[in-house]
Amino acid sequence: MSTQPPRTSAAPSPTPGTTIPVTEEQVEIGRRTVDSGRPVRVRKHVDEEQVRAEVAVAREAVDVERVPIGRVVDAPPSVRREGDVTVVPVIEERLVTRKELVLVEEIRLTRRREVAQAQEDLTLRRERVVVERFDPDTGQWLPEGS
Repeated sequence: MSTQPPRTSAAPSPTPGTTIPVTEEQVEIGRRTVDSGRPVRVRKHVDEEQVRAEVAVAREAVDVERVPIGRVVDAPPSVRREGDVTVVPVIEERLVTRKELVLVEEIRLTRRREVAQAQEDLTLRRERVVVERFDPDTGQWLPEGS
């Protein structure tokens, strides 16, 4: 066994045109699926809850106004609109020495909208999912995570 004095010389400094390799380490991380050997069962339950809902319910109503006219006309007037009112002429034939067309009255129809609150009982459904695994030791289905 020979002992030699340690070398104390410095590393040679690179000369122009010398290539110095630069390296780095890289790691690749992945995962894989492994079968645990325990079967899984997924069940779904539906829960029901009674609630009361309030909604606006609209309906249309018609106001009827009879306007007496009593005027003789040559031809039946047509139905017409006056703003939001529909005017329906009503005529009759009267027997006299001669026949006349008399506008007896007009029916005025005004449409109005009524909104009222209504209550209705509803059934809301919500689903829950239960995941179970089969335990071969006990022969039972156990909830996931137990």
